[in-house]
Amino acid sequence: MSIVALARDAGDGPGAPMPRTGADPGTALVDAVEVRLTGVDALADPRDAACAMLAVADDVLVDWAAFRGDTPTQATREGFRLLALHRQGAQDLPSFNACRETCREIVYHFNLLRPADPGDALPAEDAARTRVMMGLLVRHLALFVGGKMRSARVGEFCCASRPIRQDD
Repeated sequence: MSIVALARDAGDGPGAPMPRTGADPGTALVDAVEVRLTGVDALADPRDAACAMLAVADDVLVDWAAFRGDTPTQATREGFRLLALHRQGAQDLPSFNACRETCREIVYHFNLLRPADPGDALPAEDAARTRVMMGLLVRHLALFVGGKMRSARVGEFCCASRPIRQDD
């Protein structure tokens, strides 16, 4: 079984929106990401985990595009589909740029865990910390996008601003 297949929910192909249960797509998205990241935790090699977590992050933004009725781009930006999907998701929606740095941090941590030169691999202890941080960033992205699915106001000021935490 490939790394990406392990990270994806049963039978869904690459680029397919994550399955949802219940009426709230934002909560279902966050739940699906948690399940998938639990599967990533089972991967022993931090390089494999980095690939799997990047696939989860890509799929979060694929779900965002599908939620908006867009066809998710297959393009890359700076070598990463995640950055192209973010750019697509932010079109005509400036508040979506609130997660731009999260996407860039995910890519940064991916590059730390999968250096171009294998001789530049992080020591095991540093790789473990970097892997945990990348997982937290993917969760943060899912929480932002899940919140954005519930309220378009997420990202206007700050994810934790009081008006956003209250029902619309």
